[in-house]
Amino acid sequence: MGSSLQLHSPMKQEFEMTEEDLEVILDACKPVPWFAPGGYWPKTPQENANAAWALLGEKMGFDYDTVEPIPGKSQNFFLAVPLIQA
Repeated sequence: MGSSLQLHSPMKQEFEMTEEDLEVILDACKPVPWFAPGGYWPKTPQENANAAWALLGEKMGFDYDTVEPIPGKSQNFFLAVPLIQA
């Protein structure tokens, strides 16, 4: 009873972000200070990273919620479902 594990969806494409784009993503993942003057709480690193991926998805034409790394390649490369242009 062998089963093969499919690592990537057949609908996903390979994308390559620039070094500048990678820097934006990595910066968004950094911890934020939790000082809340006036009751304002900053976004979490996860929320910041999600927002950065969403912007990159708009820029490059992919669904940011489908991103996955490509094992064996640099951080600049990833798989994602491309957006359909209407």
